[in-house]
Amino acid sequence: MIEVENITKEFTKRISKKEKITFKANDDISFTVKKGEILGILGPNGAGKTTLLRMIAGIMEPTKGTIKINNLTYQKNNEEIKKQISFLSGNTKLYKDISPYELLEMCGSYYGLDKKEIEKRINNLTERFSLKSFLHQRIASLSTGQIQRTNIARCVIPNPDIYILDEATSGLDIIASKAILDFIKEEKKKNKSIIYSTHYMEEAENICDRVILIHKGKIIKQGHPTNIIKELKTTNLRDAFYKLIGGIDHE
Repeated sequence: MIEVENITKEFTKRISKKEKITFKANDDISFTVKKGEILGILGPNGAGKTTLLRMIAGIMEPTKGTIKINNLTYQKNNEEIKKQISFLSGNTKLYKDISPYELLEMCGSYYGLDKKEIEKRINNLTERFSLKSFLHQRIASLSTGQIQRTNIARCVIPNPDIYILDEATSGLDIIASKAILDFIKEEKKKNKSIIYSTHYMEEAENICDRVILIHKGKIIKQGHPTNIIKELKTTNLRDAFYKLIGGIDHE
């Protein structure tokens, strides 16, 4: 279970030699994610989604507030928590000069798996994500979709309790996107906790149990997609979001 309580993240930006300004990328955000639940974090680029997910993944520290992962905190249980989490973003970089097979083998060893178990998991992932045709090619030579499928396999090999997925389908074609969405649905059935951040609200309507709509670092609405659409009397989440912010924001 993931518990996010009153999280705020402040940054300081210099606007001149003598002047600095402080702004909040996230402002007093709270929510929980249960086991077997997919929570969508939705909003436009710059809404604060990535900053929030990086704090939940332990990559950044909040300015205020607390984050608990299965009743553990990063302050006391940093290494133990990170063994339970897999993080994936649309621009996660991989080592270019090794193959997907070598990457998965390396990731398996990081998590203390023995060689026999690593080989078994690589074989399963190769079939699951159709990696066979490029399994032993250099990652530098792969297409965007092939790299992202490799990235998903990297996330799965330690069999984590929690997935944090940030714009995982951004820039992908319909086939590669479907592979990722199918994977998310399959992991939910295994009682995993999944946070799925995207600006593709149609995807979220399809796979999320609950969604949080974020605008300028603040939560403006949360609930089941169907309930939000019904309450705001729109036909989809995108129009519901526009209605909540008073129309298209041109800032």
